[in-house]
Amino acid sequence: MIRASNLSKFYGGKRALGPVAFEINDGETVGFLGLNGAGKTTALRILACDLRPSAGTIEVGGVDAVAQPHEVRKRIGFLPENPPLYADMVVSDYLRFAGELRGMSKAEVKRRLPEVLEITDLGDVASDQISTLSHGYRQRVGVAQAIVHDPKFLILDEPTRGLDPVQIVEMRNLIHDLKQNHTVLISSHILTEISQTCDRLLVLGRGKILGAGSEQDLSMSETDIRQVTVVIRPPSGDDPKGQIRTVLVAIEGVKSVADPYESGGGLAFALETTKDCRAEVGRAVVVAKLDLLKLDYARSELETTFIRLVGGTDASN
Repeated sequence: MIRASNLSKFYGGKRALGPVAFEINDGETVGFLGLNGAGKTTALRILACDLRPSAGTIEVGGVDAVAQPHEVRKRIGFLPENPPLYADMVVSDYLRFAGELRGMSKAEVKRRLPEVLEITDLGDVASDQISTLSHGYRQRVGVAQAIVHDPKFLILDEPTRGLDPVQIVEMRNLIHDLKQNHTVLISSHILTEISQTCDRLLVLGRGKILGAGSEQDLSMSETDIRQVTVVIRPPSGDDPKGQIRTVLVAIEGVKSVADPYESGGGLAFALETTKDCRAEVGRAVVVAKLDLLKLDYARSELETTFIRLVGGTDASN
């Protein structure tokens, strides 16, 4: 478990993080989500013992990270936003070097290296100089150096930064594989990557945690707006649109009804609602003796939730 309490970091008298408090359980994959300047990288560097906090406490696996940073580093693998690679080194030599830096013996590195190359799919380039690799392969080498000592906790800062769509999918698959054996923390501002990869989110803004929980938890505020789309066959009469609108606006939970458009032989109305009220809509349409052709529901997307939490402004302000 990782536990942080009243964690703060100042640069030149200006607060960059905190105070924040959170817990991350063993086996979780947690995303640090926030705008640029929100404090994501600062938080991860403190967790990785790359920075000392200005105030507060942090425990990693029961070890005080402030009092015993070297002991904590043995338990953590860290991929910074810019991987710490030596371009003139061969991939396998660099990983041996990274393992020995973390206290592994030459025999331990020799046993571990083939497994790491297989996990990160670097076998074909193990004898290549790092400077000759594509950006995607360099990111994989960065992940490999983070897991070479088989840490319990893995911290990834913007792991898909600069990757093309194919490489993003490959990195996502790699992270899913790593989740099986590691507690993983991921920093990103790419909402789709966080949504598809993480079990739980910590939303940072202006150096503070603005929300914590699963994507569903964060989007379940009663103030969130959902959308229900209903398609109804136009009734006979002089004003079919008005007749349908009168029924829909009277339904509890419906905040507004947009102008209709033709769809599938009927009139489609988009309803903004404060809850999933498909059942109420269905009943109201039937009671009004209207023909219901289609009923769809879309809860708030992560993007909407994110903007609501951060206030839609630069998190550094």
